[in-house]
Amino acid sequence: MRKIPMTIGLLAGAAAATLIAFYGVEGKPSGEKTQRAGARPENALSVPVKAVVKKTVPVFLDYVGTTEAIRSVTLQAKVTGYLARQAVPDGADVKQGDLLYVLDQRDYQAALDQSKAQGAKDAAALDYARASQDRNATLNKQGWVSHDTYDQVTSSMHQAEAAVAVDRALIQTAELNLGYTEIRAPFDGRLGRSQVHEGALITVAGTSFNTLVQLDPIYATFNPTETDIERISQAAAGGVVNADIMLSGDTRPLLHGKLSFLDNSVDRATGTITARVIVDNPRRNVLPGQYVRVRLHVGDLDDALLVPQAAVGSSQIGKFVYVVGPDKKAEQRYVSLGATHGDLVVVTKGVSQGDQVIVGNLQKLGPGTLVQAKPDEQQAPS
Repeated sequence: MRKIPMTIGLLAGAAAATLIAFYGVEGKPSGEKTQRAGARPENALSVPVKAVVKKTVPVFLDYVGTTEAIRSVTLQAKVTGYLARQAVPDGADVKQGDLLYVLDQRDYQAALDQSKAQGAKDAAALDYARASQDRNATLNKQGWVSHDTYDQVTSSMHQAEAAVAVDRALIQTAELNLGYTEIRAPFDGRLGRSQVHEGALITVAGTSFNTLVQLDPIYATFNPTETDIERISQAAAGGVVNADIMLSGDTRPLLHGKLSFLDNSVDRATGTITARVIVDNPRRNVLPGQYVRVRLHVGDLDDALLVPQAAVGSSQIGKFVYVVGPDKKAEQRYVSLGATHGDLVVVTKGVSQGDQVIVGNLQKLGPGTLVQAKPDEQQAPS
């Protein structure tokens, strides 16, 4: 009976020692204390970071537009005749003055020769009339020829002079008609598909040979909204407004141009205005009628804060980024975004210069996650 209380006391002492070992002297689980004390950097999530940078970035306005030829003409004949020859192939690039088509010239050459012959005949008659008028003028002064005879001779001389003037006009007309048998390029451009072929009878009543369009330079026409008109007008008042032209699907500018036209009224149905950029197209690889992206440079934004676009997440509340907090934990910052600049985006609210923005392992992050930052060497801020 005396051994039983002793045994119970030993068991109670062992239990108390176990509880002290488990809870510690402060009455808290010793495992929790050990876990907090043992929070080591190797347990933190390694994340690549990039510092928020401040720089001046260009401000662009982007639009969808279409290209248009500055000049486009339908080639037609001014005289009638059979088509004798097509001097250049379809689709050729031609220079101003290049010969494109030739009509049968024989009829017009014959008309020119006839006019020149008549001119020579009337010129000879004029020579005789002038000589006769000179003789009769002398005889009239001496009293050998009446005034009426002198007046008739003088009239004949004037009629001969008029005939020679008519001949000169007829010769000029014949030369023009002969020249019209040659269709030449009125400006530099590219031909389309020929509508007539050798041997076809060309009439003056609107027979079309081909179309010629100018490709360099070329227009890019687009439609800014009325809310953008003020910014574009201010940029134009400050000087030349440059523009980049990109084909659909391209991310890099293909051509460069300058704003050349703003219409004088807003379309009430669409709330837009017609604008136009003149674009240098030296390779002639952009054709009229293509859809393009027009990016207008309307100014510069000073001291803009930029973060990588890849670091921006989205939730039902809005856009956010994760930054490394002072306690080495991930902080979720909701941000307001501006224009993009390459692989960066302008942040107008939510971050400060020098903040370390997390750009990788984002799927493993949450607010308060312990992180270990390392510089992102693959994409340094530009």
